[in-house]
Amino acid sequence: MRKTITVGVDGSAESNAAAAWAAREAVLRGLPLTLLQAGYEPTPRTHLPEIDVPAEREDRALDFISRRLLADHPGLRLVPHRIAEAPVPALLAAAESSRLLALGSHGFSSLEGFMVGSVALDVTARARGPVVLVRAGERAQDERARAPYGGSAPRAPFRRVVLGLDLEHPGEELLSFAFEAAKVRATSLTAVYAWKAPALRPHGRTGGPVSPAEADTMRNATRLSLAAVLHPWREKYPEVAVTERLVEERAAPSLRLAAEDASLLVVGHRADAGMRLGPVTHAMIHHAACPLAVVPHNP
Repeated sequence: MRKTITVGVDGSAESNAAAAWAAREAVLRGLPLTLLQAGYEPTPRTHLPEIDVPAEREDRALDFISRRLLADHPGLRLVPHRIAEAPVPALLAAAESSRLLALGSHGFSSLEGFMVGSVALDVTARARGPVVLVRAGERAQDERARAPYGGSAPRAPFRRVVLGLDLEHPGEELLSFAFEAAKVRATSLTAVYAWKAPALRPHGRTGGPVSPAEADTMRNATRLSLAAVLHPWREKYPEVAVTERLVEERAAPSLRLAAEDASLLVVGHRADAGMRLGPVTHAMIHHAACPLAVVPHNP
């Protein structure tokens, strides 16, 4: 069993948000948190502000975030780790040996949505363990249910976890991660499967597209398949309330809408896809409104 949660640290607002999220996750799961600053090499001072200021920020990044996290979580077991190895290989190794790896993700507006960062994308596509992407500005209260008067109470229940499923390749690792995430948050899980309804045959014609009755039969069979995939996990996690959602829309907009009131969105990445992220996962990386867990799994 992997015994730590790891977060990549570089001093940016995105990595600070990821570190704060990872610290909360470590507390929830009762695990230590490793702060990994990769590609670090002390930079000689040049007395040029445009060079020295960013270098000093990088030098102090690990100490700064360590102090802040320990102030927020006094009992947190923190393991600061600074290495010279290049970020991508170092983070890939961390993803394989950790329960999960958290990374900062840039903005997701129409202009900034495609600026996730080459390191984050590369690691997410190649990682052999779950990677959680967290955008700058993500706050603890964003994970919690809204209070009646607006905002969210410090101890309000967690919002639901949303799982995007592909019934042809559901993936045991993906389902396990999603159910465990819902369990540690004491919240519900919504499993979303986007189903493309078949074209209907015009009334009075034969051959070609299916009839409405045939479409209903196919729809019901798909619902049964979704229930069958989730059934053993319901039994394994009886404390997790599960909602099965079969949507007849495209997967990406359906998941994006479902994640608007979620604490975490979980999607898969098939191991046999190599370094290519699927279009739905790629869209969620750019546009999901909550932290996104990308879980590699066997087909």
